[in-house]
Amino acid sequence: MDFKQIQELIRMINKSNIGEVTIEEKGFKVTIKQKQDAVQQLISAPALSYVQPPLQLPASVPSGASLDKPKSAVEPAPSTLLTIKSPMIGTFYRSSSPEVPFFVNIGDEVVAGKVVCIIEAMKLFNEIESEIKGKIVKVLVDDASPVEYDQPLFLVEPA
Repeated sequence: MDFKQIQELIRMINKSNIGEVTIEEKGFKVTIKQKQDAVQQLISAPALSYVQPPLQLPASVPSGASLDKPKSAVEPAPSTLLTIKSPMIGTFYRSSSPEVPFFVNIGDEVVAGKVVCIIEAMKLFNEIESEIKGKIVKVLVDDASPVEYDQPLFLVEPA
């Protein structure tokens, strides 16, 4: 077995799932072992819980009385923001390449059909278009991060 054959064998072993191979011929023995990844052991601490002691009513409050705070006249309005969600599992990209500006930024106006991001799934790059009209208020996912199906990507203030 010559040096080139040994090198080719090493390349083949590295590309495969074989952990170790030994070849012996004519008084010559070669053993090739794949480098094993270090095993990382994670130890989690038990969750701490807090038990709130029962509420003691002051003597001046009758037992049937409510201790709720008076409701203020001005309550915050329910959120009217709409969400653009991921239609698939994949990797989220804000632009088509690192040298190109993002498709949308906070404060940008979007309309139905405007590309807002790309999701790569199985080596295919899928352009994700907005289905709503409005202004981007928040980007909920970091660039080049994995996303799940139906995961919120952007918050949009409808126009």
